[in-house]
Amino acid sequence: MLEGGMLISVQTLNPLPFLIGTAFRKRSHQCKARQNSSSTPLQLSSSVPLADRGGNNWEQGSNTSLLTQPNTVGVIGGVSVLSTLIFLEKLACWSSRNGKECPPFVVCSDPVLSKVLPIRPPYRATDRSRIDQIKMNQDVVIENLRRKRKTLQLSGAGCFVMPCHLSHAWYSEISEDSSLPFFHVGDCMAMELKNSNLKPIHASSSVRIGLLTTDSVLVASYYQHKLQNQEHMMVPAVEALNRKDIEGARNLLRIAIHVLLMRAVNVVILASDDLVGVLPHNDPLLRKCIDPMDALARAMYMLQNADFDEQ
Repeated sequence: MLEGGMLISVQTLNPLPFLIGTAFRKRSHQCKARQNSSSTPLQLSSSVPLADRGGNNWEQGSNTSLLTQPNTVGVIGGVSVLSTLIFLEKLACWSSRNGKECPPFVVCSDPVLSKVLPIRPPYRATDRSRIDQIKMNQDVVIENLRRKRKTLQLSGAGCFVMPCHLSHAWYSEISEDSSLPFFHVGDCMAMELKNSNLKPIHASSSVRIGLLTTDSVLVASYYQHKLQNQEHMMVPAVEALNRKDIEGARNLLRIAIHVLLMRAVNVVILASDDLVGVLPHNDPLLRKCIDPMDALARAMYMLQNADFDEQ
């Protein structure tokens, strides 16, 4: 948990398929920015069994695992397949800096979650239908994500990440009884903020962190736990996205960021994949914003460097 009296201002706006990645060298012109990056080389396998024909289950790190390297990253896919792929791109770009190799990774993702969890519903502050639907299906979601975690461990994963903001609402249940490190995006974000030694904008106030999310009840709750105090505000940016009004969504997001900056926040966390992609990459407001999934990818980068230095 981040210490030091930080204030967060929140504004809300079957067999499993696998992706198996292998290490590759960085090409400097590919990883300068996500929009200039080539896709990560991936091999798609849509039907990987959990046991061989003799009925023998795989064991993590055994010769029958998909990957045997101890630094293999297990990526648990969430609601959006696109979000998972974007995270893999971040992982590849950060991990392959300075001529190093991207770590091996294995990904488990399926479309079931998108059927029980609405990805982008009409957002209304007084409409709790989506929250009710999510809570009604949360047992199915938890079981689905736990099954993915166990499948990845059998496939040779040495640690787990979950590049989905919403899925972290059930992090405790999903990571329960896991024998391997399981990185929480909120912990990674809190550690980066702590290490950045932010100073209050005004001498009489504390460091303030803004948080924009499309799931104020579920997502903001675990950031509150990781980063302490929160303050809630609502904006209809997601409704504009639903109407395919991109310019309207950009204007609403810019207003939301400006409001938070006027309240003397140091940085704004964009805790939603929808919000991350709204503004053009060269918008100056993005200099004041942080994508938590970057922090998660950088944590993997730091872990790989630490393992490499110890060898």
